[in-house]
Parts: sequence; structure tokens; C-alpha cells
Amino acid sequence: MQKIVKIGTRASLLAIAQSNWIKESIEKKYPDVTVELTKIITKGDKILDVPLAKVGGKGLFVKEIEEALLRKEVDIAVHSMKDVPSELPDQLHLGIITKREDPRDAFISNRYSSLEDLPQGAKVGTSSLRRRAQLAALRPDLVIEDLRGNLDTRLRKLDEGMYDAIILAAAGLNRLGLSERATSCFTPDMMLPAVGQGAVGIELRKEDKELLKGLSCLDDRDTKIAVTAERGFLKRLEGGCQVPIAGFAEIENDQVTLTGLVAEVDGIKVIKKSISGSPTDAESLGINLAEEILELGGGKILAEVYETQVNNGS
Repeated sequence: MQKIVKIGTRASLLAIAQSNWIKESIEKKYPDVTVELTKIITKGDKILDVPLAKVGGKGLFVKEIEEALLRKEVDIAVHSMKDVPSELPDQLHLGIITKREDPRDAFISNRYSSLEDLPQGAKVGTSSLRRRAQLAALRPDLVIEDLRGNLDTRLRKLDEGMYDAIILAAAGLNRLGLSERATSCFTPDMMLPAVGQGAVGIELRKEDKELLKGLSCLDDRDTKIAVTAERGFLKRLEGGCQVPIAGFAEIENDQVTLTGLVAEVDGIKVIKKSISGSPTDAESLGINLAEEILELGGGKILAEVYETQVNNGS
């Protein structure tokens, strides 16, 4: 194991918390190794006054970090897996997927205990088309508005009364010690999580085989299998992180069950299906499920979403 490991990370509180967790894990395993954090501002961090779907492009929160990896300015990149596009640069790979945190979406409100308790016409904030579509399907009467900014910024906007409720990933709240802010959590049946939600990935150069070997203690088999299935689904749909796509896999009795969803942004049409199979076929399960959903009308929905984004100047 090399003596100094440089981590490339976004500069948000959550990204730093995740990277510090990886740093501490490495230094605990290898006391003679020094781990340094390099904070990198990504395109997604710079543009805060436009909904993410209108910013367009894939890899809004990873591209600049990957470029630093390719220039060998950092040794590894630590990502929230839900931010990582399905296609990576040829020289890089996701060598490590750590044990998954809570994958669910959290409902946060200072006045109401759950989605069901919200009055008609209540204002809910989210930056995600996936959440927007599923919220609209559950409660078409709600006013769903864009909510950008880091996790702490979003909570502040809620506290200032700009929204009646907001939806955030439970994993992010937990990692920042803010789990008490979650009023309730959606079951995956109610709101299917984003591909990779709750999992942290370590991206590194394919040539750095010794480094990969040294970090293998952080790899979690079940999470990697689940995320591989989910990313196979995303890859076949050619989806970025800003489209109404959801995918969530669980492993039980050495069987992978993957549920996938494609929805219209207004929630009027939601296509949702599940598939099960062997962990060794994780990626192909995702691809097969995507094929089914595309044939059931998912392809038409996604084409319309992308056309809307192009017309909006993405």
C-alpha cells in the first residue's frame, strides 16, 4: 500500500463526511498511510439557480473529479453512487462499493408527520425528477417545486418556511448525524430509490492494481452486486441522474430481486416491474429489466423527457 493516498471529493458537507469516513477506514487499516482530501468543485455544485434536469448532461457531480484522477492529481475519487453515470472513462473503474447505508427517501417536515398528513395543495421541495414523478403519482394535488443546494441548504430553506415538506435521501441525513430530521421514510414500494442510493463508491485508475488490492477490505459483496444490477438497468436506459428513472435491488437467499421504474414527470404514467435471478447475472438482470420496461412504453416516456430538456436549453 502506498504511503500517501489522495482522495478527490466534492466540497459539500456530505461529500466531505463520506470522504472522511473512507479516510478513517484506510488509516485504521494501514496506520502508516496518510490520507489527504482534495476538494474539487463540480459543474453541478456551481450551477445552483437552475433545476438539475435543465442543466443537462451526465456526470454533473463527478466529471471534474474524474479529470483530476486522469491527470493523476488524486489517487481515488469518493462518490455517492447515485451521482455516478453508467458510463465511465476507459481508464477508470469503480473498484470498490462500500456497505450500503439506508437506501430510502426521507420525508422531512416541521409541521406534518408524513406525506399522507400534508393538506391539499401543500408545497413540497425536491430537485429530483424521480422523486417528483413518484410524489405526483401518490399525491397529484401537491405543488412540487425545485429545491437545489447542498443538504444543509435544503434543510435551511425548509426551516425558513419556503416549503411544507422536502424529500431527501435518508443516507445523507444519517451520515451527517441528522437522522432525527427525518419525520418519516418512504418504503421502496411507495417511492423507489435512485440507482445506487445509499452506497458510496471508490473510483480509481485501472492501472493502480496494488491500490485496489489494498482498498479491497472496504468492498461489500452484497452492495456491489445490488448496485451492479441497478447500474445495468440505468446503462441500458442510457439514463443520467436527472431523469425519472428508479432502480433498487435486494439480495435474499442468494437471489437478486431488482425493481425498476420509468415514469412521466407528472406521475400520470408509471411503469414499474421486478425481476429476480442469480447474483452472477446481476448486470444482465438490469439490462433485461430495462428492455422490458422500454417495450412497455418506457422508451417513449424517456424520449419525451429528453426532448423537453433539449427544448429547455439543456
